[in-house]
Amino acid sequence: MDQQSMDKNNNKPAADVSDLTLKECVRTAIDQFFELLDGQPASDLYDMVLSEVEAPLLEVVMKHTRDNQSKASEVLGLNRGTLRKKLKQYDLL
Repeated sequence: MDQQSMDKNNNKPAADVSDLTLKECVRTAIDQFFELLDGQPASDLYDMVLSEVEAPLLEVVMKHTRDNQSKASEVLGLNRGTLRKKLKQYDLL
């Protein structure tokens, strides 16, 4: 097994992304983000992460519901007005 397919922290084989929970994927992405910063300061991370997750979430749910905003708002647990606001925020409307 080559070094790239090994987990850096414990030398076990790296997990296949399809085996990870959403929570684990987010944790891995944030860890990688800090590694890329290489000690540089970070700011506004909370808003950045939310926007990075929220936009694709909305895209996928809208695709799943065939752009039916009423169904999408139900799936997401948002009222339709909030959904419309967020779709406009991410230029998805």
